[in-house]
Amino acid sequence: MTEPSGSRGSPSGMLSADSISMSEDVRDYVFENSRRYHKYSEGRYHFPNDDAEQEREDMQHAMVMLLCDGKLHFAPLENPQSVLDIGTGTGIWAIDMGDEYPAAEILGIDLSPIQPLWVPRNVQFLVDNIEEEWVQPPNSLDYIHSRQMAPTIRDWPAIIAEAYKALKPGGWLELQDLKCVVGCDDDTMLEGDVCASYAKTLAQALCRLDIDCVYSIENYARWLREAGFVNVQEVVLKAPLGTWPKDPHLAKVGLYNRNMIYDGLHGFSIRPFTHGLGWTPEEVEVYLVDVRKAVLNSTAHIYLPFHSVYAQKPLRPNTEGSR
Repeated sequence: MTEPSGSRGSPSGMLSADSISMSEDVRDYVFENSRRYHKYSEGRYHFPNDDAEQEREDMQHAMVMLLCDGKLHFAPLENPQSVLDIGTGTGIWAIDMGDEYPAAEILGIDLSPIQPLWVPRNVQFLVDNIEEEWVQPPNSLDYIHSRQMAPTIRDWPAIIAEAYKALKPGGWLELQDLKCVVGCDDDTMLEGDVCASYAKTLAQALCRLDIDCVYSIENYARWLREAGFVNVQEVVLKAPLGTWPKDPHLAKVGLYNRNMIYDGLHGFSIRPFTHGLGWTPEEVEVYLVDVRKAVLNSTAHIYLPFHSVYAQKPLRPNTEGSR
C-alpha cells in the first residue's frame, strides 16, 4: 500500500484496489520535453507535476477562491466528518478544507506524491488511481470534491457511480471545472481569436486521447441524475481572461486567471499536442508564441466559464425518483 502523508493513517480505509504498489514506482517520475510527469499509472494524466506546474495549480486555486468569493464549495455541507478530494494536486484545497472543518477527516488522492508533508492533523494524502475500482466502504463519506478533472477523466459515469456508492445517504458530490471554451458577451472578440482557437485545439487534442473535457462538463448534471443523485444544482460563473473588467474584484480575478494560463500554456499543450495531434515539440513552441501574446492582450472581453455541479445522495432509496 502506498503510505499516506500526514500525521495519521488513512481514515475510513479510503483507498482503491490500485493503491497497492511498489513505493519506488509511486515516488518515481518520467521526464519528457523538459517536463516532469507521474510514473505511477504512467500516461493516465497528460499534464506535468513539476515545480512550475505546482505553482500554476496554486495560482489556479487562488483565482477560483477569488471568483467564488472565498467559498471552498457550493454544496450545503453541515458538519462533514469524512471528505475525499479526488485529483488533489498540490493538496492546497484539501489543506484549506482541513482548516475550515477541523472536526472532519480530509483525504486527498492523486497520481503524484507532490503534496506537502506538514499539513493539518486532520488532512491525509494518498497516491492512488481513481479510475480504478474504489474500495472505500459504502456509505462512508459525507462529501466528495473534484476540481479541474474534466481534462483527465475518461469515464465520468463510472467515477460518479463509485462516488455514489461511497457517499453516505445525504452526502454530496461536487464537480468544479473551468471549461475549455472561450466566451465573450459583446463584439470585442474578433473572428479567429487566437485564445478561442487555442482552447478548441487543446480540447481537440484531448479528444484524440479519449478525453472529451467540454462534453463532460456539459453532461455532469445528466450523469448525476442518471446515477441516482437528487437535488442536482449547477453554478456557472465567468472567469475573465485579463484585466478588462471595470469591476476591481473581477479585474483581479482576470489578472490571476491570465497569469495562471500564461504560466501553464507549455504544460497544458506539450503532451496533448505531441501525443494527441502528432505535432513535434518545435511546432508546439512556435504555435505558443502567438498564443502567449494573445493571452497578454486584454482588448477582447473574453472569459472562461467556471462550472460547479453538485448533487446529493438520497437519504432513502425511495426518494430517488424525486429529482
